[in-house]
Amino acid sequence: MRSSRTSLRAGLAALVAAVGLFAAGTGTARAADTPLRDLAAAKGKVLGTAVTGSKLTGTYGDITGTQFSAVTPGNAMKWESVEPARGSFNWTEADQIVAFAQAHDQQVRGHTLVWHSQNPGWLTDGSWTSAQLSDLLRSHIDTEVGRYKGRIAAWDVVNEPFNEDGTYRSTLWHDGLGPGYIADALTWAHAADPDADLYINDYNVEGVNAKSTALYNLVKSLKQQGVPIDGVGLQAHLILGQVPSTLQQNIQRFADLGVDVAITELDVRMQLPADSAELAQQEADFKSVVAACAAVARCVNVTVWGFTDSDSWVPGTFPGYGAATPYDEDYRPKPAYYGIAEALGGGGTTPPPTGACTAAYTVTSQWNTGFTGQVRISCSGASLSSWKVNWTYGAGQRITQAWNATCTQSGTAVSCANASYNGSVPDGGSVTFGFNASWSGTNPVPAVTLG
Repeated sequence: MRSSRTSLRAGLAALVAAVGLFAAGTGTARAADTPLRDLAAAKGKVLGTAVTGSKLTGTYGDITGTQFSAVTPGNAMKWESVEPARGSFNWTEADQIVAFAQAHDQQVRGHTLVWHSQNPGWLTDGSWTSAQLSDLLRSHIDTEVGRYKGRIAAWDVVNEPFNEDGTYRSTLWHDGLGPGYIADALTWAHAADPDADLYINDYNVEGVNAKSTALYNLVKSLKQQGVPIDGVGLQAHLILGQVPSTLQQNIQRFADLGVDVAITELDVRMQLPADSAELAQQEADFKSVVAACAAVARCVNVTVWGFTDSDSWVPGTFPGYGAATPYDEDYRPKPAYYGIAEALGGGGTTPPPTGACTAAYTVTSQWNTGFTGQVRISCSGASLSSWKVNWTYGAGQRITQAWNATCTQSGTAVSCANASYNGSVPDGGSVTFGFNASWSGTNPVPAVTLG
């Protein structure tokens, strides 16, 4: 593992996303006392998440910075994003994510340079000779990798080159340049940034099968040819209860080739609505995957493909499926979160027991002088006839307006009580209230109590 990939923030930072009132007394529903990134660092691993740059503020930004030691741009570095028109570049979101990572002592995983999908129309609709196509690809790699030289720990250089049976996928690159495009892309990326680790990344290669064996043989061949290849990315977009039994064996066989391995896009989708049994199985699945990586020295990184269900690609791609990440839509840690923590040697706080009502505070939008927030009160196995939510601001924030609740603020202390029409929260139901507030400098998420 290169030193560029091992700069991890020291110290502990507790994240409190929600605090609940339970039927049998008051308790706390929060993340583990030791952030996941610190648990991972103690195991010599990096824990990452895919992110959306525009959301890196408020609760979303706080969790990203506190819990994870690496970020992957979900879409911001793909070719259609950075060069939507030929010769016209847009680096805004990619730059934002890199700057956020630097401010939070995080690594960045560049994703992705060569792919058959999410390419700009001018490229896919063009008619190119092999020489022209090669020049376009090299220029793209030179430009993007060069721009971020020294600031990207690892690049997913080539993404999804294989079919399920282990044959090469028919793509613009393979059909126009032949299979040698993979070695060329790696060579060009290495020339543009010799210190970045270079990966080939694919899905359905987590266990030993025809596709992963084709990838294994490719990496072995590239190593024998002296092509710069540092690692293999196993995406791990998994279905509930279907973690391959040969996952650790597969990780180890790639490691034995002399390359690193990363779990690059981990999520575990389930049929909706999620129930307690599904969430328990998801916890076991996340724990199993992270534990398999932890058991192999050269498995260096586990990245979840979005940490919150509100930022997941799954519902839009697999209708009827979702709840695939470690946090729910209100940024509360799910059982899967604790599965990750346990696999990394942590204990932490367990999820709230059955029979709880909880309050979750989120920042829904933010601008230079103000922000809009929301609090959701939810009950499961319990109910409320009225409620009051309290918190203390730690950076001088001031509420200026509220709706669906009556809010008062005295100094830093805020108290919000239900409106006359929304005090009742049934078992399995929820209510929300919102507010506008001012801020300056920082806007940390407060700990919230429900009474």
